[in-house]
Amino acid sequence: MSPTDLLDTEEQRALRASVAALGGRYGWGYLTSAVEDGRSVDELWREAGKLGYLGVNLPEEYGGGGAGMVELSLVLEELGAAGCPLLMMVVSPAICGTVLARFGTEEQKRAWIPGLCDGSRKMAFGITEPDAGSNSHRITTTARRREDGGWVLDGRKVFISGVDIADATLVVGRTEDSRTGKLKPCLFVVPRDTPGFTRSQIDMEVNAAEKQFELVLDGVELPPEALVGDEDAGLLQLFAGLNPERIMTAAFAIGMGRYALGKALEYARERQVWKTPIGAHQAIAHPLAQAHIELEQAKLMMRKAALLYDAGDDVGAGEAANMAKYAAGEASVHAVDQAVHTLGGNGLTREYGIGGLITAARVARIAPVSREMILNYVSHQTLGLPKSY
Repeated sequence: MSPTDLLDTEEQRALRASVAALGGRYGWGYLTSAVEDGRSVDELWREAGKLGYLGVNLPEEYGGGGAGMVELSLVLEELGAAGCPLLMMVVSPAICGTVLARFGTEEQKRAWIPGLCDGSRKMAFGITEPDAGSNSHRITTTARRREDGGWVLDGRKVFISGVDIADATLVVGRTEDSRTGKLKPCLFVVPRDTPGFTRSQIDMEVNAAEKQFELVLDGVELPPEALVGDEDAGLLQLFAGLNPERIMTAAFAIGMGRYALGKALEYARERQVWKTPIGAHQAIAHPLAQAHIELEQAKLMMRKAALLYDAGDDVGAGEAANMAKYAAGEASVHAVDQAVHTLGGNGLTREYGIGGLITAARVARIAPVSREMILNYVSHQTLGLPKSY
């Protein structure tokens, strides 16, 4: 990795500009009206797919752009900065598309990746469980092999995004290791309408076009080809998807923070109460400058994580991706809070479109892994401190 890797190439600058133009045609108003009307954001999703943005990280031979996480995170960041981030980008092309591209069978790749790229298909990701939280070793969704080679899945999942609009869910289950008798993780493609696979929407305070669901898998029968990759390499495959998830969550948060900061700067330049616009006062200007610095720092860490991942350094990317997600979550919350304070009462009105971000920004602190668990990771893995659990 060289210093120039942290700077956009000419192609990446062009990609940023193109995505920003697309986002500008939709914007915050499109997103909020979709939420209020109970509509999906398929119009934006499909146009992004048609333009090649959704699958920019996936192999060209399956309809993708042949680039990497650097480019995919760039796409989500710019859509977020335009006020219309697509949450399912974190899940469908980043997690599921990456796992299938790296570990799926040829049949799975040809069946799913072209649709994930062009926007005609989506895939959700099911890992979190009510009693497991961040402890993946406590996942209780089990997969039992049938005599004919197929599988039977039983278990529950919670806070699974977009199951209702996804054609299938990539479910993390556990099978018994015939050698040790211990349970090991495995990944399965479960089509949305599979018998025994039911969902119920979770009532959330966060207003988003993509809804959250609790899933119940009750005797879900799957064919042998539903298993992704090697049954004995499930843990490797799982973490191959979690690093992109953290990188893309960082992109989501940074885009949101940039959008809020942009609104605050516009207001601070124009709002005049005394002799000069309020942005001339250091009490307003300095906190906004600090928010900008924090967002730029998070962008650098996100870029490092994406570069390491694209280079095949899963271990290095794991550390960097966790740090990027932490930094971006903190920077986003601060930027949104400062934007609201800059606008005063107007910051809580629908007209200016910032108040709703107060809750949304906290998501990046909590999901897909809490900032406390990231601090645990850095304490143990980077600093070599002992565990308390």
